[in-house]
Amino acid sequence: MSTVSHPNSLLSIATPKRAARPALDALFGPQSVALIGATEAHGSVGRAVMENLRAFAGPVYPVNPHRESVFGVKAFPSIAALTEHVDLAVIATPGTTVPEIVGECALAGVPVAVILSAGFKECGVSGAALEREILARRGDMRIVGPNCLGLMIPELGLNATFATTLARPGNVAFLSQSGALCTAILDWSLRENVGFSAFVSIGSMLDLGWGNLIDRLGDDPQTKSIVCYIESVGDARAFLSAAREVALTKPIIVIKVGRTEQAARAAASHTGSLTGSDEVLDAAFRRVGVLRVETIAELFDMAEVLGKQPRPRGPRLAIITNAGGPAALATDMLVRSGGEIAPLSDDSFRAFDALLPPHRSRNDPVDLLGDADAERYARAVEIVAQDPNTDGVLAILTPQAMTDSGGRLACTFLMTVNPDSTPHKTYMLL
Repeated sequence: MSTVSHPNSLLSIATPKRAARPALDALFGPQSVALIGATEAHGSVGRAVMENLRAFAGPVYPVNPHRESVFGVKAFPSIAALTEHVDLAVIATPGTTVPEIVGECALAGVPVAVILSAGFKECGVSGAALEREILARRGDMRIVGPNCLGLMIPELGLNATFATTLARPGNVAFLSQSGALCTAILDWSLRENVGFSAFVSIGSMLDLGWGNLIDRLGDDPQTKSIVCYIESVGDARAFLSAAREVALTKPIIVIKVGRTEQAARAAASHTGSLTGSDEVLDAAFRRVGVLRVETIAELFDMAEVLGKQPRPRGPRLAIITNAGGPAALATDMLVRSGGEIAPLSDDSFRAFDALLPPHRSRNDPVDLLGDADAERYARAVEIVAQDPNTDGVLAILTPQAMTDSGGRLACTFLMTVNPDSTPHKTYMLL
């Protein structure tokens, strides 16, 4: 493994040791799964994962030397006792047993394993020694984790985690170093009807890291955008190289903790990794086209927007409103964030002249006036949606005494918008 040095520790980086693609194909599209540590013991990780794997369409092989079956499914004493090929091994056993199990999986030809077990470098010197032993025994097998929640591929019904519910299918890939944040995002997504193409907890990144996963998701037709919670970057060159290429076609949204010394220490105690220089990372994100958000709320908001709307083809946003103040606030936010007010065409302005009273302001954003009803909003959306100079539409409604602000307006707006006819335009009703 070759190393490239840099005065800043964040950019002291190592080249990838071997190609990850075949293993990642097995990770994101497994035909069969072995759960090592499967059990019926109440309150155990092995039981929770086994119950979740019942929804998986392919065969699931419980591995436990102390049981003949788990939930009525024949159990095997070891991975070596299986005659069938296994695409994905999920390891849920005490940390001290993991190196030997990894060696057995490698000898059996398993391409990739997810290690849920904890007790590694986040626990100090003894845990770091266990990680070195895992790396020495893994052969060509690739590893997600350790110390992670697992992964979900909702389209396949695969829930190889100890979370309580499978995510909805969708087109957002979510990658996180925090298992607890995964469960929070999952609970929120079920309430808000946001779906995921992949839902991966990557833990302390002993082997597979951000670069490997982003690169693979860049070629995944089910994934339209990628959202990440990052505590440590790991292999910076691999991350930036993958992000630079993928961000050209798919949005990559990240929240990166560790801006303060105290937060960096907290992250190190969680995953055993240093967070790196925040200033250097900010500059690197901007250079490769990664959008960094500041709060978990923003991360949720971005996941919802990306999950429910097509990606706009450009930065030009048309704003229609029935009040000037909110439109001015939206304009400030848009321009300061790098967007543009859409320069509406002459045809659009003529259409608005026919729609609106003569005393209206002929500026952008388009003010529909305080008495705008559902039909006026609907016609305004039609006008700006058909304008070739717009990439998206924001409709702002402030309830006023003469305004129908009930469900009729929202229904009319949704009936008017047909994303299939303008597939690269984003529609928002505020």
